[in-house]
Amino acid sequence: MAKVIDVMDIDDDNGNFNSAKPNLKGKNVVVSAAPPDTRATPWVEKYRPQSLDDVAAHRDIVETIDRLASGNRLPHLLLYGPPGTGKTSTVLAMARKLYGNKLQNMVLELNASDDRGIDVVRQQIQDFASTQSISFGGKSAVKLVLLDEADAMTKDAQFALRRGKILIEKYTKSNRFALICNNVNKIIPALQSRCTRFRFAPLDAVHVRDRLRHVIESEGLDVPENGMKALVQLSNGDMRKALNILQSTHMACQQITEEAVYLCTGNPLPKDIEQISHWLLNEPFTTSSQRISEMKTRKGLALVDIVREVTMFVFKIKMPPAVRIQLINDMADIEYRLSMACNDKLQLGSLIAAFTRARGSLVAAGT
Repeated sequence: MAKVIDVMDIDDDNGNFNSAKPNLKGKNVVVSAAPPDTRATPWVEKYRPQSLDDVAAHRDIVETIDRLASGNRLPHLLLYGPPGTGKTSTVLAMARKLYGNKLQNMVLELNASDDRGIDVVRQQIQDFASTQSISFGGKSAVKLVLLDEADAMTKDAQFALRRGKILIEKYTKSNRFALICNNVNKIIPALQSRCTRFRFAPLDAVHVRDRLRHVIESEGLDVPENGMKALVQLSNGDMRKALNILQSTHMACQQITEEAVYLCTGNPLPKDIEQISHWLLNEPFTTSSQRISEMKTRKGLALVDIVREVTMFVFKIKMPPAVRIQLINDMADIEYRLSMACNDKLQLGSLIAAFTRARGSLVAAGT
């Protein structure tokens, strides 16, 4: 069980210290400090950091939040950044440290992508915020309202948090709000201005690698270096994605090699991208189209994944900056059209045509 530390001392309007009734709304927050030891548990949850010390990345942000919470100076929080970067884990770890075994009564956790309407603000959040806090050593402590995926909340629901009596400010004496989102631009300025903002950037490869090693050792997995490199490469700084790929590959293969990782995720192997790039740069239109189509069918690859990986490979090819920029722009257009369900065969033709133009420019430049 996590150790309970001193929390913020907040009186109610009458100067009394009263305990709250148990909160029965919103999600149930896991109180146990030890992850459940079950093979059915997703590793994303099984190995979620349980304390602030376990949060490996973004130590400057984590330590700042820890100091604010421990010093009874916790503001409303707005944590934003890409998925899988530790935003929710940081807030939950902070809550465990503050509330210990009272966590379930002191935290209302809502996923705003599910509970996104104005009724949630009017009912669940206001009901929770208006109740008295649990007492700690004869003194009450601030409660925490955690709104995950807050950028999915409707504009009306966001305005309801600050409109009229201004819900956030009305209950600041006994509550703190923590908003978590991927796209901060979808949070209205009125809410942003009432929160202290922290940006969680994609994780560095070293942090992803270190956490993966911990899971691999705990699970007794066989992961050679090329498999580890593939996991880190495909995660793109998303720890949740890295663990999901690791677990799904382990379920399919005894040894988690580079090839196993790419096959399980449906991504083209680096050597396949090199081969496709060679065809695009050296073979005639018809030959390139036939060979890429055959590989795509034989290995079950998606053209959008091929275009995305070839775009990254272009950065490794020596060519004039102007030619590279034009080629990347052309492939970005192709990727967009594929995302809009345009015909694969036509877009493959566009891809080959883009490289044909680039080859002409390279020949003209004498590269």
